[in-house]
Amino acid sequence: MKTPFSKTKDIILSLLFLYTALSNAQDTYQRNTSADVQAYVFGLTLNDESNSIKGEAEITVDFKNEVNPFALDLIAKGDTYGMQVTHVFEGDTEANYSYERNKINITPSASEEKTRTFKVVYEGIPERGLVIDTTKFGQRSFFGDNWPNLARHWLPSVDHPSDKATIEFRITAPDHYDVVATGEKIEESNLGSGFKLTTYKEPAPVAMKVVTIGVTKFASKLLDEVYDIPVSAWVYPENRLDGFSDYGVATKVLKYFIDNIGPYSYAKLANMQAKTQWGGLENAGTISYFENSVTGKNEVEGLIAHEIAHQWFGNSASENDWNHVWLSEGFATYFAILYQESIYGNDKRKEELELDRKQIIDYYQKNPSPIVDPSITDPMKVLSTNTYQKGGWILNMLRHKLGDEIFWKGIQAYYKAYRNSNAMTVDFRKIMEQASGEDLEPFFQQWLFIKGYPELKWDWNYNKKHLQINLTQVQKHHIFKFPIEIGVVKEGEIVVYKMDMENARKNLTIKLDYQPDSVVLDPESWLLFENKND
Repeated sequence: MKTPFSKTKDIILSLLFLYTALSNAQDTYQRNTSADVQAYVFGLTLNDESNSIKGEAEITVDFKNEVNPFALDLIAKGDTYGMQVTHVFEGDTEANYSYERNKINITPSASEEKTRTFKVVYEGIPERGLVIDTTKFGQRSFFGDNWPNLARHWLPSVDHPSDKATIEFRITAPDHYDVVATGEKIEESNLGSGFKLTTYKEPAPVAMKVVTIGVTKFASKLLDEVYDIPVSAWVYPENRLDGFSDYGVATKVLKYFIDNIGPYSYAKLANMQAKTQWGGLENAGTISYFENSVTGKNEVEGLIAHEIAHQWFGNSASENDWNHVWLSEGFATYFAILYQESIYGNDKRKEELELDRKQIIDYYQKNPSPIVDPSITDPMKVLSTNTYQKGGWILNMLRHKLGDEIFWKGIQAYYKAYRNSNAMTVDFRKIMEQASGEDLEPFFQQWLFIKGYPELKWDWNYNKKHLQINLTQVQKHHIFKFPIEIGVVKEGEIVVYKMDMENARKNLTIKLDYQPDSVVLDPESWLLFENKND
């Protein structure tokens, strides 16, 4: 996902909190105590005369316990940007509400009815979230770009991944535009006077971070259907043939993940060239890719695999807390590698992981922090090499620890349990423990909640038909426990031995009838560590 044209971003800090405290750490978003949004219907009117939009949002809410006051996020109007609320209704009656500090605070009427529908009528110019601009070819465009919490700039909503709901967009726009949005198209009607109404509806619950619209002049094509799911490309007309070619790989990627993880959750899979702040943004069923992703050279297969992997991890099985975003980004990073491994072989997996290892080491020198870092309170700062590349490496090590059969069994069980729902790291761990029958708490604690990785100095010598290998962990803050594979090379052939490293130092002696040409640590790229001999 997200990062100017690659898979990364930034973050910081810290160490050794109690594991239980860390695993329950939560971000600072003030959640509604009882209100649970079930459905949004966003009626939006766009125009060519100004960047001001008009909106009518219908929000259906279930009250899980008592009918209590609740809040929706919406950035209020300032000098130029923001939204002005003109009405809030409960049913057909004006609601009791206040609008302050970018929150619409609604007090429901006195009734025992647990399911209510509210309507917010508003207008204004969004500063972010809805990108109103021109494409690289000078065509006016409107693109939703909500991640992580920018929906509040243009859509009144609970702008946090913990509250997911079905989505319907009813978009009234000048009739010379093509419109794509989250969900399945259920209506396109000419309204006269130069406007048309286009409606999309997504029946699966989604978080606001991954809902979107795209309104501009598009060339679009149905690329294929995969298990009755339409896969399409939406690109600028000037990039028509190149875009259809570059995005065509999406059909193969979708089939791989359905076959290996489980059912796809959304009404369609549209792949959209867009104005986005990210390299790719994994909007549910309607993925955005940066404008220059289209080259005609099929160079974005890894990016496409990453964004499609998010449809399972991050979109359908979503983190319940921003500090656990590795459940989205680490998964998408590694599952893109798994897809590429399935196409190009094990060497491709190793190549990608070695590139990621270098980035992890470089990042750690400046930002020594754990993957799950509760010190971060700004969702814009939860993305980093830790949550992407290091999170992916943890899955690679877990796969090797459990073996392919159990790893995939656990992944499928995790997705089945949390499809269209939310999870924390502890939930993933428990599912993998059930699948494997192993206690995985030490593994998860060490790799996710403690900063760093093993830093190894080592040497070897051969004498009297014995090979001795000496390893020392030289990092200062924590002694890791891990298995490491050692490759003994002779005339191009490699024999692999395994050693369990449980202390700061360990020696391994192997009876060997020949002098090795060389010895290598971790020849198959299964352990995240830094080789301090380099």
